[in-house]
Amino acid sequence: MIILGIDPGTATTGLGVIRGSKSKGFSCVDYTCIITKPTTPMPERVRAIFESIEKYLRKFKPDVVAMESLFFNTNPKTAMSVSRVSGVIMLTAALRNITFVEYTPLQVKSAITGYGKAEKMQVQKMLVQLLKLKEIPKPDDAADALAIALCAGVSL
Repeated sequence: MIILGIDPGTATTGLGVIRGSKSKGFSCVDYTCIITKPTTPMPERVRAIFESIEKYLRKFKPDVVAMESLFFNTNPKTAMSVSRVSGVIMLTAALRNITFVEYTPLQVKSAITGYGKAEKMQVQKMLVQLLKLKEIPKPDDAADALAIALCAGVSL
């Protein structure tokens, strides 16, 4: 199974691809971030994110797209912009008939570390072990995307 994990964001969207199975384990295939500038108009930023995800889907042909579901209780403006990106991600998967799943940060942390309130560094260190990486993936958004993909892998 190939899983594309996505950590949505307007400025930075993390992408991480893993391959494997629950029984044999998973390995990292690739990871990166889509960066858009705050000075770029929102429609152009959303288009850039869409096009980058489309390119990734064509290249890696994932069976599943997994995304972190977001909860905002303090900044409605941030919630709206990230919601736009989340919608684009869902639509991109739907247009290609790829299974789409969402996980909360608590679910991701629980799946990776066994503890839903784990610190970011704990999750990253477990990623290194579970995916047999040489180092913690950088930037953090890419590491988060790999964690989301791994959560889907062990949850499906």
